[in-house]
Amino acid sequence: MTSPSAVAISMWTPLRQPVFRALWVASAVSSIGTWMHDVGAAWLMTTLAPNSPLLVALMQAASSLPFFLLALPAGAIADVVDRRKMLLWTQGWMLAMATLLGVLTIAHITTPWILLALTFALSIGSSMNMPVWQAVTPELVPREELPQAVTLSGIVVNLSRSIGPAIAGIIIATAGTGVVFLLNAASFVSVILVIYRWQRRHEKSALPTERVVGAMQAGIRYIRYAPVFQSVLIRTFAYIFFASALFALLPLLGRQELKLDALGYGIVLGFWGIGGLAGAFILPKARQKLSSDRVVALSSLLMGVMMLALAFFRIVPLVWVVMLLVGISSLSVMVSLNVAAQTAVPTWVRARALSVQLLVFQGGMVLGSLLWGTIAQRTSISIALASAAVGLIVCVLLTVRYRLRCAEKLDLQASLHWDQPRIAFEPCPNDGPVLITLEYRIDPANAEEFTKVMQALSQIRRRDGAIQWGVYQDLSDPSRFVETLLVESWAEHKRQFARVTNADRVIEEQVRAFHIGNEPPKVSQMIYSNPNKHPCY
Repeated sequence: MTSPSAVAISMWTPLRQPVFRALWVASAVSSIGTWMHDVGAAWLMTTLAPNSPLLVALMQAASSLPFFLLALPAGAIADVVDRRKMLLWTQGWMLAMATLLGVLTIAHITTPWILLALTFALSIGSSMNMPVWQAVTPELVPREELPQAVTLSGIVVNLSRSIGPAIAGIIIATAGTGVVFLLNAASFVSVILVIYRWQRRHEKSALPTERVVGAMQAGIRYIRYAPVFQSVLIRTFAYIFFASALFALLPLLGRQELKLDALGYGIVLGFWGIGGLAGAFILPKARQKLSSDRVVALSSLLMGVMMLALAFFRIVPLVWVVMLLVGISSLSVMVSLNVAAQTAVPTWVRARALSVQLLVFQGGMVLGSLLWGTIAQRTSISIALASAAVGLIVCVLLTVRYRLRCAEKLDLQASLHWDQPRIAFEPCPNDGPVLITLEYRIDPANAEEFTKVMQALSQIRRRDGAIQWGVYQDLSDPSRFVETLLVESWAEHKRQFARVTNADRVIEEQVRAFHIGNEPPKVSQMIYSNPNKHPCY
């Protein structure tokens, strides 16, 4: 990869990477098809069930529920298998489902429940695809260019949102919704071709591949003890739970309240996309002056105010202006949260962590869509949008203490500084559990301060694989402290050597600073003695 040190990094710098550029162009084509499909599906549902706000809102739920159910397994699979092959499978699945929906619609067989079912099936492919798609981005560009790469992905989304709905409106009016679905199916072909030609470098490990269930457990354990990433998740849910009201009710608002046809609705979405494009150019300058926390907070407040305006505005040109601002705010929030998530976790667990963020995002979308759709059906669209807008504004004020800025300063490159202790024999990979002890010599006068620093280290140990952790003081020798870690298997313990980051090393050095004596802390590794142990295979 080209080093960014020799050139100034601009928003377009990541496009100098050939594979990223090819995938970016292919994803633009596919994203246009996706937005065409979304408009066609939403419009078709308002035609098939014009008097059911809940059924229309269920379209958003059907799109989001697979992410909620499958995001974590998808992330685990993406971290343990060849990501290139997984992308080929997921893109092929979406190609098949979009083709089937197009054929059924042209044959006038599609019903509201068939539409919901195939929307759900198509979203299964998308939910399996999204974590691995996001996880490969840091493989294609240097870390310094990651914010620009994510912003370029945002440009793709908003460019397609500008073009796709307008094209969909024209095609629906002239050829029908089924043709829109078939064109979306064709758009997956460009992505499949680029991925097929990508010669991805797959790093082989001497350790056995993680099992999916074990990988999921490792991912959950990591997030449980990663407060920086937890802040990203809280901010993500706080935003999307309330913003989902707009995503879920906009088709109904356009058709029933604004009296728009398919083309008019496409134009409204087009202004949303144009706003997103404007946001893509505004965001880099905003990031130079404002922290991610402030960008997310201010953009979320803008989104809340615009949702409040949409609850009452019924003049179409004013709605266009509002949607421009909606596009700017939504792009700024989503890019900032995505960059914060990607920079808050190391490579080995990135797909799993991003899948959890997607789970939180789509879970908030599902819950929000159901809630705001139900409120709209029992009261009105205006009341539902206004309630969600007020909730979003209040929630921004309640979540400001969950900081995102610290994630940008973490050095999560593997430090590889652990020394391999000498062992008399090599256990089988699945042997265990493994007990690791580290013996420290600490001035008793510093014992209290030492144990406080050890609590920070405990999060690192648990996050990277320890199922039990503790630190003990010798009653007969107050200067002797023993740290204990219990890891479920020898293979998992070996993985810990590669999981320790430069940021973790800083904490470890703070702990070691308390150690007195010329020799480093004594490290021991002990394997559970199992009388029924089987030979290695």
